[in-house]
Amino acid sequence: MEIRGFAKQLGRGLIVATAIVATGILTTPTPAQARVSDGAAVGIGLGSFALGTAVGAAARPAYGGGYPYGYYAPPPPAYYPAPAPAYYAPRSCWDPYGARYYAC
Repeated sequence: MEIRGFAKQLGRGLIVATAIVATGILTTPTPAQARVSDGAAVGIGLGSFALGTAVGAAARPAYGGGYPYGYYAPPPPAYYPAPAPAYYAPRSCWDPYGARYYAC
């Protein structure tokens, strides 16, 4: 079974490669046909501009990040409060006369 699948995939790949090579050979212009007129050049430029604009516009929404018209993302907070410590250590103070620490 695996050999048949591999043979089918290999055959399809060879057919596609042959088609690409044949298309390249048959459509290669001769030096006399390699010119592009001014009008054709302008048409190619405007067409590529229009196609790029259409593809770019369809890629993602322009502004708003996907929010409907009239709505916008909420602003970020002005500051982030410091996280609460997990444990408050008991305070201790030094007593120089007794040479010890005591709770204060």
